Amino acid sequence: MTNEELKQYISALFPTVTYDETGEFLNILIASTELKPLIKTLRYEDDLKFNFLFCLTCIDWKTNLMMVYHLISKTHKHIVVIKAKIADIVKPEIETVCDIYQTANFHEREVYDLFGVNFKNHPDMRRLLLDESWEGYPLRKNYVDENMITI
Repeated sequence: MTNEELKQYISALFPTVTYDETGEFLNILIASTELKPLIKTLRYEDDLKFNFLFCLTCIDWKTNLMMVYHLISKTHKHIVVIKAKIADIVKPEIETVCDIYQTANFHEREVYDLFGVNFKNHPDMRRLLLDESWEGYPLRKNYVDENMITI
């Protein structure tokens, strides 16, 4: 399928999605509450078969956080990027996808550790890189540490 055909197919299943075509890949923008159903459909729908999650990260835009998922279909050779906005920057949370993609387990723990996003229903939501006593989330734009160099 071309990107245009993918858009039509996905839009028929999820009419609320929007698209950003400024990047290299087809970018799907979806509400964080609809993320898991979309991911599940992309993974298991025979015509789509996005069977590999190769990147999961977070972006801090100061006013909100954006979860970003890169998926590839090794069967159909499609690549999409899914972006889900988390509006609550004080207590950010989103549903886990590690029951759909096992690779998400450590990616989600890394995002939790460095950005503070809680992944609901994650089987092992604890820090991955930093000590349990660490305070704050170092990749957040509002993070301040006494050892930071400021100009």
